[in-house]
Amino acid sequence: MHLAPFYLIALALVGIGDTLYLAYNEFMNTSPSCLLVGCDVVLAHPLSEFLEIPLAYWGLVYYTYMLGLVALLSFEPRSKVLSWATLLYAGVGVLFSAAFIYIQASIIGAFCQYCVLSALITVGLFAVAWWHVRSSRS
Repeated sequence: MHLAPFYLIALALVGIGDTLYLAYNEFMNTSPSCLLVGCDVVLAHPLSEFLEIPLAYWGLVYYTYMLGLVALLSFEPRSKVLSWATLLYAGVGVLFSAAFIYIQASIIGAFCQYCVLSALITVGLFAVAWWHVRSSRS
C-alpha cells in the first residue's frame, strides 16, 4: 500500500491551515499571535507581497493546489505523471521557501514562525514526494 499520498495530504492540510491563518489575519488587518518578535516585522515588510498580493495568499493557493494534486495521487498512486508532477511542484515550493527564508534572514533581519513552518512543511512535501517517486520505481 502506498502511504506517501496520505502523508502528502496531511502535510498539505497543515500548510493550508498555516497560510489560511496568515491570510485571514491579512484580510482582517490584524496581527497573528506569534511567539517570535519578528512576525509583525516580516508581515509588514514590503517584500511580504508579490505583485501586490500578500505571500500568505500565494501560499494558500500553493497548498490548495498541492492538496488537489496529492488527492489525485492517492487515487492513482502508481501514476508516474502525478508522482513526478507532485515532486516538481514541491521542488518549486522549496525554491520559493528558500528564497523567502533568505529574504527574512538577510534583508528583513527577522523571522516569522508561520513562514518558517511553511518552509518546513514544503521541505516535508518534497521529501515525501521524493520518497514516493523512489519507492514507485521498485
